[in-house]
Amino acid sequence: MSEQQKEQEVQASVKEPLDDAKIFNEDEYSEEELQVLTKLYSESFYDIREGEIITGKIVGVLGDNVVIDVGFKSDGTISKTEFNATEEIKIGNKVDIVIESVEDEDGNLVLSKKRADFLKVWDRILKAHENDEIIPGKILKRIKGGMVVDLNGIEAFLPGSQIDIRPVRDFDAFVGQTMDFKIVKVNIPTENIVVSHKVLIEETIADQRKEILDGLEKGQILEGIVKAITDFGVFIDLGGVDGLVHITDLSWGRINHPSEVVKLDEKIKVVVTDFDKEKKRISLSLKQLQPHPWEKIEEKFKVGDKVSGRVVSLTDYGAFIEIEKGIEGLIHISEMSWTQHISHPSQFVSMGQVVEAVILSLDKGEKKISLGMKQLTPDPWQELLKKYPVGSKHTGIARNLTNFGVFVELEPGIDGLVHISDLSWTKKIRHPGEVVKKGEEIEVVVLSVDTEQRKISLGHKQVNDNPWDKFEKEYATGKRTEGKIVRIIEKGLIAELPLGVDGFIPATQLSPSKIKNLSYCFPIDTKLELIVLEFDKENKKIVLSAVAPLKEKSDEEIAKYIEQFKLDKVTVDDIKQADTGKFDPSDFDLYEEKQEPPVPAAPAEVKKEEKTVEVKDETPAEEKEEEPKEEKSEEKTEEKTEENNK
Repeated sequence: MSEQQKEQEVQASVKEPLDDAKIFNEDEYSEEELQVLTKLYSESFYDIREGEIITGKIVGVLGDNVVIDVGFKSDGTISKTEFNATEEIKIGNKVDIVIESVEDEDGNLVLSKKRADFLKVWDRILKAHENDEIIPGKILKRIKGGMVVDLNGIEAFLPGSQIDIRPVRDFDAFVGQTMDFKIVKVNIPTENIVVSHKVLIEETIADQRKEILDGLEKGQILEGIVKAITDFGVFIDLGGVDGLVHITDLSWGRINHPSEVVKLDEKIKVVVTDFDKEKKRISLSLKQLQPHPWEKIEEKFKVGDKVSGRVVSLTDYGAFIEIEKGIEGLIHISEMSWTQHISHPSQFVSMGQVVEAVILSLDKGEKKISLGMKQLTPDPWQELLKKYPVGSKHTGIARNLTNFGVFVELEPGIDGLVHISDLSWTKKIRHPGEVVKKGEEIEVVVLSVDTEQRKISLGHKQVNDNPWDKFEKEYATGKRTEGKIVRIIEKGLIAELPLGVDGFIPATQLSPSKIKNLSYCFPIDTKLELIVLEFDKENKKIVLSAVAPLKEKSDEEIAKYIEQFKLDKVTVDDIKQADTGKFDPSDFDLYEEKQEPPVPAAPAEVKKEEKTVEVKDETPAEEKEEEPKEEKSEEKTEEKTEENNK
């Protein structure tokens, strides 16, 4: 019999039940028999529901399809591709299928063997999940975040973190491997499954972990494998329990990252420094298995030794140099250069730079080493006495002006101080800016050199001879002279005399009676005829009187003086009778104390210094505010004196 004939017979046999189901010969059966036959025929069909697994029988093969009898009024077909290569397609064989639809668009019964196979496996997976059973699977491929696992025909997801207790370095190495898994999550609506192999390993080593934790002791030496490396330290697998070696416990020396000391999967020995059994935290140390570098420090280094090292830290006060792993020394900024003024070590060295230095001191107890860089070169200050002998003249640059003087650079790195009192023989200098500006050249004379304190004292006025020998003759007591008012102070006036020297005129030598406002009566640049009352060469003082010359003048000339300087309460007789031989020496002392102005807000800045210097009439302006207060206090004193006399 040919294949075509067999297929025709199968089709005929398939159709026969359908024809019998539709037509009964009413002539052959009575009414009662027809009802019984119809009932029996109806009961011969299953109560079929879509989505359920049922058993069908192969009744034929039509091309690429297999005809299945499921006890329904019509047969269904399934594609041969739904059968496994090992399954035999033979008429009469029974197969499990799922009815996906009782009737499709063409009125056919839709069956699926693949869906039935899936549901059978799915049911086994659900039971395995409920009963916490182990199920085998094969890793098919790698995807983002993990792997795809075949569980008897159903694909499950294996997260990368659930493959092993140790971090996985090569995921591709697991592809194709068959492993045992536990189902950790099932999503029934989406039919998604998540499995884990790690939990099986953890269960296996649970006893081993407990044994390790129970046997932990401080100081115990263990062997482990580097499991993970982070910025702050290294995690070590001790056989099911992880411990941490902090970055500071990896080496006695400084390290930037733990990867400089250990590598992943490296087997190392560590010592237990601390542990918490409840939190399962174990602190480990690698460096404590190595000898401390300071133990035999005296054998390695001595004071005066020349060493080299890497700059590992910069602070405001210096640089730390690692001369050996775990041994660091400090180069203070004062030990970096003989001559340069270093405000921060970054001006001289940089991080990571290898430098040479000399050991200045070593304290094993405090674990401190002081280093110096400047000691590698000769001290230039030892040669300064030859180069800048006392009394020699030089020209320098005014680098910094302060309230007490000016710092002059003689050569790069070598500065000397000109004190404010050494700027002029003749002027009472209130601020160095009156004589020199920042950045200008200035002539100086070396007054002294202190190599230990690294100080050079300079003088500017000493460039010229002391003129006070000459002044002693020109301004002897009783000598007549002329002066120009250049400054107004609390107790009198400062007048510039013909030879350029300043003299002091007490207020009592300007008028016999009290003057309320000196700046109003005696403006700046006014010229006065004067007589010297006192000349003090040692203290460089010249005290003058404007009243004394008037005694020899006519009444008209005296009256003209009174009128010119607005001395309203003074008469000609008052001036003639005035005692010009007496004055209060404390007035001059007060003048000496008032010479230095307030400290400039920022003397290092040229602009601010210039502001201080350019205000020539600053003192008179202050006198206008201060003098009335002084007079009021004096008036009150006079009133109290009068009351006491009464």
